[in-house]
Amino acid sequence: MTTQPRRRALVALATSAALVGGVLTATAAVPAAAAPSGLRGDFDGDGYRDLAVGNPAATVSGRLDAGAVVVLYGSATGPDRTRRAVLHQATAGVPGVPEDGDRFGHSMVFDDFDGDGYSDLLVGAPRENIGGDVDRGTLTMLWGGPDGLSGAAFVRVANLPDTGCALAEGLYAGDPDGDGAPDVSVAGRCRLFHLRGPFTRDGVPLSQQRDPLFGTNRGGVYGNVDADPEDERIVFSGLVSDNPGGRIYVDDWTGDGFAHTRLTDAGGLTGEIGDVDGDGYGDLVTGFPQEAREGYPWPAGGSVDVWFGGPDGIDPAQRPQRVHQNTAGVPGVGEIGDGFGGSVTVADMDDDGHADVAVGVAGEDFGGVYGAGTVTLLRGSADGLTATGARLLHQNTAGVPGTPEKYDGFGGEVVLNDRNRDGRYDLTVGVPGENVSGMVWHAPGDLGGITTTGSVNITASGAGVGGDASGFGGVIAR
Repeated sequence: MTTQPRRRALVALATSAALVGGVLTATAAVPAAAAPSGLRGDFDGDGYRDLAVGNPAATVSGRLDAGAVVVLYGSATGPDRTRRAVLHQATAGVPGVPEDGDRFGHSMVFDDFDGDGYSDLLVGAPRENIGGDVDRGTLTMLWGGPDGLSGAAFVRVANLPDTGCALAEGLYAGDPDGDGAPDVSVAGRCRLFHLRGPFTRDGVPLSQQRDPLFGTNRGGVYGNVDADPEDERIVFSGLVSDNPGGRIYVDDWTGDGFAHTRLTDAGGLTGEIGDVDGDGYGDLVTGFPQEAREGYPWPAGGSVDVWFGGPDGIDPAQRPQRVHQNTAGVPGVGEIGDGFGGSVTVADMDDDGHADVAVGVAGEDFGGVYGAGTVTLLRGSADGLTATGARLLHQNTAGVPGTPEKYDGFGGEVVLNDRNRDGRYDLTVGVPGENVSGMVWHAPGDLGGITTTGSVNITASGAGVGGDASGFGGVIAR
């Protein structure tokens, strides 16, 4: 996916005349249904992007960790808590049966997978057992439409090993072949699977393949980092013995598969793409929230790297810009367990032509409270990320509801998107440890970036999951 939302052109054709016997004659006007917006993340096509929050630890029909997804539909004031849906495997029309440990909603990605103008939501349940195959994992497509998400289908993956694959531990979508139909990459513990769109309503992709280079892989992101119009696929392979920071590959579609380029000595487990230096080419921003290890001096508390794109893409031998809490001007101090970079999101928050970065620091101790969590906002510039104008957000920030508490995990997820259709990016923050059940904090954007004025907390009970929730806000679709 790209952090700058892709718009697909839709043409709505309505006529108030009919050709009868070769003569054009007027007919009674028939109200035409509004054409769907075609915006990524707009499930009901009304022009407002919707918010989907995964709650894989939710109890459903008495089954622990069966998992659920909460959808809050968008409005002119952001996510609407009064217009929502709670979806799981006990919901009518959703295939499968809730079972202990399925973790439905552990991963999610949205796009218009069937080409009808409405965004759909693909949901992973990586711990679902199929017959005697333990932790094989499943994929479920929830279809968008004028009334929102309704109807669903299993997406079956061919050549899947039987046990322990944990299919869909990660999901990400983009258009690497430039055909206008989004594809999906499916991460797991056995292979990386590539499903080409469009998908039929039976959940069948145009084609699918598995990549022999990858066994266990963490996830990734799609976006454009070079001069061609197609997306590149960025793969985070996860931690490996020869590079404790993990491996990162930039993949280009060749027509029948991907050509892989490994970034030298790169490390990262999360990431997004945006034009940080404003040169017209997308840059890869990666987060590595873990700690230094022998031979690989990763900063204590985590770090964020920027790999700069260009006409030929990312030079794998370049030295990335590395930012952490011990970088001059960055708020905070790097400490073991902070988790700086556990979630990152990239977009131009202040409309100055440079993409900015919000960094989740969910393990940060704040105000003497262990693991309360914070979010760091870093601005883009012609020289890359800058600490000038950096901001720190937390539950003691003026205008942010609530107070810091032990293990809140404020910043467990961070996502930038324009949800109220005002042309400004809004910030959505997951707080999965808030009062155990979890919470989401949503703040609107304004001329100067993110503002806490008018920000709101959406608790698990306020989202309709109540006592069935645990860790609500730990997964936000993007």
